Amino acid sequence: MDRTLDRDRTTDTVVAADPPDQARRLRDLADLVEHGLRAGIGVGHSLGVTLAELGDGSSTWTLTPSPAAANAMMTVHGGVISTLMDTAMGSAVYTRLPAGVLYTTLELKVNFIRPVALDGGMLTCVATAVHVGRRTATVEARVTNPAGALVAHGSSTCLLFEVAGPAAGPSTEPAAGPA
Repeated sequence: MDRTLDRDRTTDTVVAADPPDQARRLRDLADLVEHGLRAGIGVGHSLGVTLAELGDGSSTWTLTPSPAAANAMMTVHGGVISTLMDTAMGSAVYTRLPAGVLYTTLELKVNFIRPVALDGGMLTCVATAVHVGRRTATVEARVTNPAGALVAHGSSTCLLFEVAGPAAGPSTEPAAGPA
């Protein structure tokens, strides 16, 4: 299998893919994430969740905690870590889908191992698709701190569905407003 690496010029995101259709799918996702950051929308903008790497059935995302991620105990909120994981797991599934097929999270299971201080440094979430079928997909993820210690791990089930017509994939165009 011939794998190609293409370093994104604006974000240093590493995109690995084979064959060319898969490379296009990975690039589309990386472009969509970049568009969200530039437009000030999505978890990348609001929480600082950042795409680091995409591959066939895998994705790596990072999060540097900030005060916006705080819970009442002044540690990183579990919902923020869950969002990081859901983003990474969904992306890992997306990289394995054919054109015209999208996903949505059906179920998310997260096990928290240790608290994360707001000044604890960048978290890294690595997700891997376990099974991608015609109707559902399952995926796993692990979140580690800068020392490599496990912070959380979990799994997700995604519902896969086809979108008919020109809206058969994510768009970087703004949605049309009410007529």
